[in-house]
Amino acid sequence: MLQKAVLEAGYTVPTPIQRDAIPPALEGRDVLGCAMTGSGKTAAFVLPLLQRLIPKSRGVTRALILTPTRELAAQINEQIEVFGKFTGLKSATIFGGVPMPAQKRAFESGVDIIVATPGRLLDHFQHRYAKLLSLEVLVFDEADRMLDMGFLPDIKRVLKHIPKAQQTLFFSATMPAPIAQLSKELLNNPVTFNVERKSMPAVGVTQTLFPVSQDSKPGLLLSLLETEEVGVAIVFTRTKHRANKVAKFLVSKGIEAERIHGDRSQGQRTEALAGFKSGKYRVLVATDIAARGIDIDALEHVINFDVPHVPDDYIHRVGRTARAERTGEALTFVAPDEEPMIRDIEKAIGSKLPRQKLQGFNYGAAPAPVAPKISLGQSRAPLPSSMRSSSVRQPAPQASRPANSSSQPTSNPDGSSAPAKRRRRGGRGRGGSRGGPQSS
Repeated sequence: MLQKAVLEAGYTVPTPIQRDAIPPALEGRDVLGCAMTGSGKTAAFVLPLLQRLIPKSRGVTRALILTPTRELAAQINEQIEVFGKFTGLKSATIFGGVPMPAQKRAFESGVDIIVATPGRLLDHFQHRYAKLLSLEVLVFDEADRMLDMGFLPDIKRVLKHIPKAQQTLFFSATMPAPIAQLSKELLNNPVTFNVERKSMPAVGVTQTLFPVSQDSKPGLLLSLLETEEVGVAIVFTRTKHRANKVAKFLVSKGIEAERIHGDRSQGQRTEALAGFKSGKYRVLVATDIAARGIDIDALEHVINFDVPHVPDDYIHRVGRTARAERTGEALTFVAPDEEPMIRDIEKAIGSKLPRQKLQGFNYGAAPAPVAPKISLGQSRAPLPSSMRSSSVRQPAPQASRPANSSSQPTSNPDGSSAPAKRRRRGGRGRGGSRGGPQSS
């Protein structure tokens, strides 16, 4: 059953993390692994989890997957549905921004797998119906991101509401001390891999810096999007306010764009992501809250409109492209005041990033006047030869069914009402990036 679904999904050769994690997970061993974004780790824990649950009786929840954001929870659930389509196993997402009664039915009916963000799960644990007494497998995905978003206290509270799992699968892109300690408390003689690995961009990412003033960034972005080689792209900004301004600017210039950040309702975020995947929107403008929760097949361009404050956020942004051993390009706009952050990034990845100027662009000019609408199939001015590849690639985003959602506004990154400890590091709260309380 699983093999048929895997083949239908187009999987033929396992990625390194899948080769490392799946065999011990199938044996029932605990697993501890560091895995870069886009490495295929979702399949690495979903496939053995489904295999374990196929022979089990139904009607009780036997697996819980904890993840930091709504987008990532929806993405994992989509993978469960893809791989489990012939198994009869049922899964459900538990996150904020949607009515709790709809999620209550998941507990009452005993779906086989629950994918949840910690805050909203705690909201449900306040009610008697939310019992996971038959839990066998606990999965942590993006554990370090949950730490960054202030969820570690919530995670410890969740653990008090559930029985000790028979098997725990623990994945994190990096292994900071609190996460390493948590893994020691939870895991029993785990199989480990890449635990000492330094977080790095995927091998297939070509990275380029564009020195430019802050005032000229909008015009440079527009000019790049008018070239022949930059088609569909995710544009990352440091704050929600900047994301709104950039998306509005692009729309005014005839570019199909939408935005996704922590102040948008779940319905708006789901529609934006689904529209981007289907091709309705050519550009998705996002903050760092979305950096680990967006999985787009064959996305070839990530544009950093703002340089993130810390290297890890840069690595996870550029990791939206070159996923599953594909190739992609990351273009970063660097204003003079952002040079120190670039030096930190170069030090972290151990290499000097090349710098490029877009030929023909007036770096001292104000933003261009409103342009006629540009469609994906319309010809655009070519990039200079120094930026062109041997063949022009035409990205083709694939349609993806969005998760069930509602348009209710939320206050926390996962949409929950449960309190979480605000983690201070360079002004960062649980909003997602390190630019202060308005940076998600």
